[in-house]
Amino acid sequence: MDLLDTLTAKGLRGDVPTREEALAVLATTDDELLDVVAAAGKVRRRWFGRRVKLNYLVNLKSGLCPEDCSYCSQRLGSKAEILKYTWLKPEQAADAARAGVAGGAKRVCLVASGRGPTDRDIDRVTDTMAAIKDADPAVEICVCLGLLSDNQAERLKAAGADAYNHNLNTSENTYGQITKTHTYADRVDTVQKAHGAGLSACSGLIAGMGESDEDLVDVVFALRELGSDSVPVNFLIPFEGTPLAKEWNLTPQRCLRILAMVRFVNPDTEVRIAGGREVHLRSMQPLGLHIANSIFLGDYLTSEGQAGQTDLDMIKDAGFEVEGAGEATLPRHRADVAEAVAASGCGTTAGGCGTAAPSCGSGGGCGPCGGHAEHAAAPATPAEATNDELRDDLVKVRRRGAGTELAPNA
Repeated sequence: MDLLDTLTAKGLRGDVPTREEALAVLATTDDELLDVVAAAGKVRRRWFGRRVKLNYLVNLKSGLCPEDCSYCSQRLGSKAEILKYTWLKPEQAADAARAGVAGGAKRVCLVASGRGPTDRDIDRVTDTMAAIKDADPAVEICVCLGLLSDNQAERLKAAGADAYNHNLNTSENTYGQITKTHTYADRVDTVQKAHGAGLSACSGLIAGMGESDEDLVDVVFALRELGSDSVPVNFLIPFEGTPLAKEWNLTPQRCLRILAMVRFVNPDTEVRIAGGREVHLRSMQPLGLHIANSIFLGDYLTSEGQAGQTDLDMIKDAGFEVEGAGEATLPRHRADVAEAVAASGCGTTAGGCGTAAPSCGSGGGCGPCGGHAEHAAAPATPAEATNDELRDDLVKVRRRGAGTELAPNA
């Protein structure tokens, strides 16, 4: 049985491949690409059918972050000409959220730049969630505020949050090269705090920062061990005015291989195509839907996505359907675990209650915002990962929606 037959069989059973098999997916050739997508697509349809979950980002506070995360256009010292504003009022955020829900979004993701929230910030977000839930009690809310202190996750859960996002971003081995102001262990701690409070863990990665194939496999296995219910796959957005502006290490083909590897390692987990989808997958975005079962609708935190209606048309034209508010995202066996965690307030990972495997670790960050680096990881230069032409014409700073007088893109 060849590699793809083995991976398909494992995925249909909900089993996880070996590290060697995951690495082999990233090493496949362009001639094999459609076979890779087809194999990952069988696994995706086994657990998620043809549903696509839509998520909508609301940037509550943009820019002015004291952290030095190398991938982020909002970080300390960034010269990217992004929108910068302090906290939106609850009604402003609720207005932005309503636009996303009206466009078909099932989950609203509330994000704020910064190292982590103060207790007053938790109060602000609590008021914002109340305003959103008043308009639509069924909407899911995911919160992303950075590093959490003791009892903050519990407060968010009690206020109505369904999930908490804190991305691992890259492998433990290279994490110190992209961030100096906090550690990989800090990220793990926050994901565990969120999970331990009964919040669904949303934690993913960023590809395209010069990492190796081994780094990508390391972080994806770490996410699996950590028990992430949703895995956002971000592709670095190289903003002009940041040291990563020339870091174009991705092709559409490589992005699809990365998505397929993530799907094989997480066969029954929500895999979301996040920031950089339009920039790097470009005309091959519909193929990504055969692997991932979730995307962001419209714009991102500091960059523009394609038109919301274009997203909806793409889903329909590719033969998929938008997941409804009454449909469960996760397969029944995964949903049972998530409900048990929520009921008990006890974090669950592959290693047991409230703990992660020692090799797991974590990274972090907020939703997809673009890239910035003072000291990035050394480029791994895989054979396929060099573009002859830098497509910086595809990177568009968000000038509409939250924090502006213009209508959101949803």
